[in-house]
Amino acid sequence: MRLRRTAVLGRGVPSASFRLTPGQAITLAFGSVLAVGTALLSLPAATEERSATFLEALFTATSALCVTGHIVVDTPVFWSPFGQIVIMVLIQIGGFGVMSLATLLGLLVARRLGLRTRLTAVSETHTVAVGDVRRVLVGVAVITLATEVVVAVLLTGRFWLAYDEPFGRAVWLGVFHAVSSFNNAGFALFSDNLMSFATDPWICLPICAAIILGGMGFPVIMELRRRIRFPRRWTLNTVTVVSGTTFLLVAGAVALTALEWSNPATLGPMDPAGRILAGFTMSVMPRTAGFNSIDVSQMHGASWYVTDILMFIGGGPAGTAGGLKITTFAVLLFIIVAELRGDTAVNMFGKRLPRSTHREALTVALLSLALVVGSTLAIMVMTPFGLDRVLFEVISAFATVGLSTGITADLPAAAQLILIVLMFIGRLGPVLLGTALALTRQKRMYELPKERPIIG
Repeated sequence: MRLRRTAVLGRGVPSASFRLTPGQAITLAFGSVLAVGTALLSLPAATEERSATFLEALFTATSALCVTGHIVVDTPVFWSPFGQIVIMVLIQIGGFGVMSLATLLGLLVARRLGLRTRLTAVSETHTVAVGDVRRVLVGVAVITLATEVVVAVLLTGRFWLAYDEPFGRAVWLGVFHAVSSFNNAGFALFSDNLMSFATDPWICLPICAAIILGGMGFPVIMELRRRIRFPRRWTLNTVTVVSGTTFLLVAGAVALTALEWSNPATLGPMDPAGRILAGFTMSVMPRTAGFNSIDVSQMHGASWYVTDILMFIGGGPAGTAGGLKITTFAVLLFIIVAELRGDTAVNMFGKRLPRSTHREALTVALLSLALVVGSTLAIMVMTPFGLDRVLFEVISAFATVGLSTGITADLPAAAQLILIVLMFIGRLGPVLLGTALALTRQKRMYELPKERPIIG
């Protein structure tokens, strides 16, 4: 009988015991990149005048890597060209890494299932075969680079021809904003972000298109490439993301445009066409990009509330967007509908949802809500700002949006650290939590006696 040799480290501990779980490996990888990014932004060469403090470098690196867009210093003024390049690279790593890792984690979950279930999952998703890691990564890279190149070319031409920017400067502006938009980061190389271009469709619409595409998620993009003319053959995930994205974009645009139509500090001075464009743009940004074409700090309280809702829901899974995710929100919505109707099962777009999906959606939603509520309370205790502004900042950080009412730079160090943690958790938490719930599902060999508490 042969015994397999096991390499040992230290005091006879098997090396296998030091293997990291997928969640630990991803967290460690992002943490390592974050440390390198913080160190690079702390260098004197990364800034124009004074060196960045550790907190400024850490906050900016986290915001870029987690593709959020929150800033505590003026990006085009404070950071040098080298610092801006570091920020762009962190954005690319964060966006590409999240898309590929989320998809690969999905494949990892499929591997843990039985053969019949795996084959069923592959046939139903119509995306990638189990174990085809190379095709997944190549597909993500091709989609990312192709979108960014197209958007960069459009923006470069506009900056060069319409705004008299030198060609080299126009190329840099086009490339930076293309990367920032597709990865839903929201960093801009203008001190007023996109406010100077609020009524320019040649700037706003390509950026909006990149944001929407990146926020829909890699599995949806791949399926749309193959079956965009056959919507009846779309998977449940694609139907949910496409329909949810369309509804939220339209509803958000109508609500924000109507609420801000006469506001002299936002849409008021624009012509009707400009107001409609700016309203649509501001509906796209909470999905979760963080660019702003109007002054968010001057928006009405009701508009902040609408934006809070859009930010918290977020975009599609396995993409560059953050938030609760459209699919999670849709599952919760259909659970409520099923309860109101008295249905014995939850059906969504002609498909029946397994009970494990109900529990996963409720778990992610309640933990997200608890994190937002707790962080909001903590920051309100340590700052003089009101609930509306603090809640906006917290949801924006957790959903990796980056929109701000203008108080981020004025927050104390402890509050900024809370936002840093929220950005990190908001980027990795939902993906890791959803995968962990799927991987740790175990069948109980016994059941406890039933008893019903009073509900309502």
